[in-house]
Amino acid sequence: MLSIEHLYFSYQGQPPYVLNDLNLHIHSGDYISIVGDNGSGKSTLLRLILGFLTPVKGSIKLHSNNIRYVSQKNDFSHAGFPITVTEILDSYRKLLKLKDKNEVNRVLELTHMTEFKDRLISKLSGGQAQRVSIARALIGSPDLIILDEPSTGIDRKSQEGIYTLLRDLNQKHHITIISVEHNLEMAIANSTNIYHISNGHGHLCSPEQYACEIMHNTGRNPVDHENCSCFTDVTTQAQAQAQAQAQAQAQADDTTTEEVRNV
Repeated sequence: MLSIEHLYFSYQGQPPYVLNDLNLHIHSGDYISIVGDNGSGKSTLLRLILGFLTPVKGSIKLHSNNIRYVSQKNDFSHAGFPITVTEILDSYRKLLKLKDKNEVNRVLELTHMTEFKDRLISKLSGGQAQRVSIARALIGSPDLIILDEPSTGIDRKSQEGIYTLLRDLNQKHHITIISVEHNLEMAIANSTNIYHISNGHGHLCSPEQYACEIMHNTGRNPVDHENCSCFTDVTTQAQAQAQAQAQAQAQADDTTTEEVRNV
């Protein structure tokens, strides 16, 4: 679906690079969350994948022409323009020159927005507006949907609904998803794999491995941090695997320390 080989990028076109020698292969049916600290290059990588930027070195190959993008903030819900959910989706259908008028009803059903089809866009909540953005992206049955921080500005309950929707689109409808994320707990709970960018470099890992990385590097525990935004919704399996890996690492560290003492 997507192949990135030895990718280097800087806005000056020369070192120092924002992204250094990135390699990433995403297969059909994957759900990949791109994570990293602010300024790590997540959004830059997204723009490179979308073709808005050009690599200084290396290559990006997309093996599909049927791709949709959902931006961080929708571009229609705040203006007060008198247009309904159905009208805006149907306008996009016509823009794509799709003849099937039932396509709008299909994507409304997929996103559980049928009951809001006649509501003015400006009257939707943040979560509902994001669902309309995703519904618009689904018109024409894309192979790949790329999202930029889909939970930004949305309340907790609506966030959970959005990520349940994305997981269903991935698992039940076999749509490949790439999502730039700041919402780490949702990324861990829903992704098939996580691409972690740090200091310009990136690596692919499982959600369980990423949870373990965070635990090892920061001491944050995904089980008992109830009052922060990290890992409170991680699956039981992910928690168990992360804890087992952390314990194994701790035992290995203790063994190494004892060996050093005996030298």
